Amino acid sequence: MNRNLINKDLLSKSDPMVVLFVQNSDQQYVEHGRTECIKDNLNPTFVKAFIMTYIFEECQRLRFQVYDIDSPSPNLSKHDFLGQMDCTLAEILSQGGSLEKPLQGISKKKSTIIVTAEEVNPCNDLITMAFRGIKLDKKDFFGKSDPFLIIYRMNNDSSYIAVHKTEVIKRTLNPIWKPFTIEAKKLCNGDYTRSLKIECYDWDNDGGHDLIGIFYMVLQEYRQLREPVTFECINPKKKEKKKKYVNSGQIQLTKLSIDEQSSYLDFIRGGLQLEFTVGIDFTASNGDPRKTNSLHYNRPGYENAYMRALLAVGEVCQEYDSDKMFPALGFGGRLPNGVVSHEFYLNGSPDNPHCSTIQGVLNAYLCSLNTVQLYGPTNFAPIINHVARFAAESHKNPGQSYFVLLMLTDGAISDMAVTKEAIVNASHLPLSIIIVGIGDADFEAMNILDGDDERLSSKGRYAIRDIVQFVPFRQFLVNGVVTNTTSIHLAREVLAEIPEQIQSYMKLNKVKPNAAPPAYHQ
Repeated sequence: MNRNLINKDLLSKSDPMVVLFVQNSDQQYVEHGRTECIKDNLNPTFVKAFIMTYIFEECQRLRFQVYDIDSPSPNLSKHDFLGQMDCTLAEILSQGGSLEKPLQGISKKKSTIIVTAEEVNPCNDLITMAFRGIKLDKKDFFGKSDPFLIIYRMNNDSSYIAVHKTEVIKRTLNPIWKPFTIEAKKLCNGDYTRSLKIECYDWDNDGGHDLIGIFYMVLQEYRQLREPVTFECINPKKKEKKKKYVNSGQIQLTKLSIDEQSSYLDFIRGGLQLEFTVGIDFTASNGDPRKTNSLHYNRPGYENAYMRALLAVGEVCQEYDSDKMFPALGFGGRLPNGVVSHEFYLNGSPDNPHCSTIQGVLNAYLCSLNTVQLYGPTNFAPIINHVARFAAESHKNPGQSYFVLLMLTDGAISDMAVTKEAIVNASHLPLSIIIVGIGDADFEAMNILDGDDERLSSKGRYAIRDIVQFVPFRQFLVNGVVTNTTSIHLAREVLAEIPEQIQSYMKLNKVKPNAAPPAYHQ
């Protein structure tokens, strides 16, 4: 959370977001993740958390940078810098898991950032909750309130940290919020006896949301919920001032269910196969492969950006595939027969796209650069639909295979509407799509496909699951090159959401993992 931030907007307050950078072994700070953006707020409390591996024997240096977001662009240079704070993970932990330090940067204003850290419980349970409000206080002079809830969990030091925010329900004193599902390790760190604080606010356009009231609850007390439980919504200031004060309305917990979840590793141990497919951009905007400034620059002994990204991600994925045979396709290229194709096989075969191992995919890609003319446009939908057809067959017997499509591209999608439709149509299938943006193009449209902030929709239909992960390759360059360390970070970043996406598919289809085979003994 931040306190007393600089106001960079002329007619409103700043719209802050925090970006976490982690120093790698090359002494370079690499982006680890971003919080959500909070509109019109100089004292934001962020819900998004970062997961890191704690290594006692290493000095894990962290950098938190705060920006005022001015546009949808993912490029940080497009936004106003509000300050930064450097520390180590050990420093946070040694302060009881909560560290407050001033932001260093462009102003003498005493802005601070508060960072909390806690060991994550390995609990995989999912918790579904639903709330409604009853006769809440009216806060708007010309109308009713616009209520929303913020849920906080108690930390080990008895402080509270925000973990979830509901949607805003406009113009009502009796709101019914949508049910939401959240990981137990995020909501209460898997500890059902831990106190939760729920604050109810009236939303204001200027970010100065008015507190309606607060209540507390402990999940363990309501695990066997069979009928709604009512809590008094108390405003501390009103209670202190008014002798006859009763409450500022009531909040009912109308649903609480806890589903024990199998982990991603349970499915892998039970024999789940990852089917890995590669799609590579052969459009002319990549540049002539014979020239050094081309993203497809083809010279013996030289690894271009496409090769480095393919190796970094593919070498991890191939370890989960028993036969190590990978379909590899290209799109946007003109074949030797003059046909422009968005679904051609890199190995030159007319009917079998499979290559043996990731090295085989790499060899097929290099051969294609010598025979296929870079052309265009950049159409994603054909390859997505190609892989989706195989995923649809597997979906008839869910739990045996899960498909991962890696798309490597240098620019904006030409068939955005059709691609969105293809993704929405495939969102119920055992399929995840990883898009790695190669080069310095504006990849703003890619964030639409990555439904982290807003669920993807097409023709009035919403994606059942978030199945797309987008990562710009340039984030992992150090002085223009990829090091061994940043290759590891790239693979970690693009594959980070796959376990959760597999779990969401299995949960949606009520699939349990197969029993692990008995250990082999000689």
